[in-house]
Amino acid sequence: MGKSTAGLIVLVAALVAGLQLAQAGTVADALASPERPAADRERDARDHPGEILALLQLREGDVVADIFAGGGYYSELIGRVVAPGGKVYLQNNAPYLEYATEALATRFDGRDVRGVERLDSEAEQLGLGVNTLDAALIVMSYHDLYYGEEGWPAIDREDFMGQIVAALKPGGRFLIVDHAARKGAGLEATHTLHRIEESVARRDIEAAGLSYIGGTEVLRNPQDDRSLQVFDPVIRGKTDRFVLLFEKPED
Repeated sequence: MGKSTAGLIVLVAALVAGLQLAQAGTVADALASPERPAADRERDARDHPGEILALLQLREGDVVADIFAGGGYYSELIGRVVAPGGKVYLQNNAPYLEYATEALATRFDGRDVRGVERLDSEAEQLGLGVNTLDAALIVMSYHDLYYGEEGWPAIDREDFMGQIVAALKPGGRFLIVDHAARKGAGLEATHTLHRIEESVARRDIEAAGLSYIGGTEVLRNPQDDRSLQVFDPVIRGKTDRFVLLFEKPED
């Protein structure tokens, strides 16, 4: 190997390391912002958003969809990372809007939540467009695609995921975080416990055309035997959760 080649390799490695540090610093700055609500800061300790957002490799100017975003905890963080020039769609359907009414009011009333655009839309017509997104995520809500009861409309999962895949640019990333169900629990756990098997979620998302590229174990909790409903006070906020990261193949 010649000196020029070796020097080029060192330079490229240094540039990659620099980009990684810049990314980490951007997320760290967003987390450290004194403008964030106190409730969000309290949630950070149990949800490890720094490690989660690092998987998406977000950059200034990116366009992101936070689907079934609820009160917008992740939306505000992402907005701070991609601004200026980028934006995050804080998307909710009617049931999620009803559930998150108070939280959304607290987040937006009298505050400048930069980089965040509200998107109130239903599952059958998310309104995300085609080849518009650099990334998308669903946090602790993917199991609701299987959930059905009065007040929660049935969702065509194939169509729903098809819209997300179409909206992602080639190379765009899709991330889910969800409450883990016991192996072999089947779909019953989505109705009774609001949990889903990791293998079921991965299988469905890969079938939609996205490639699994990794994840993190940072939200795992071996003390959760996965038998309780996620809203049970004994385990609420401390469930065993899986994190799966996917990518849309390049054309």
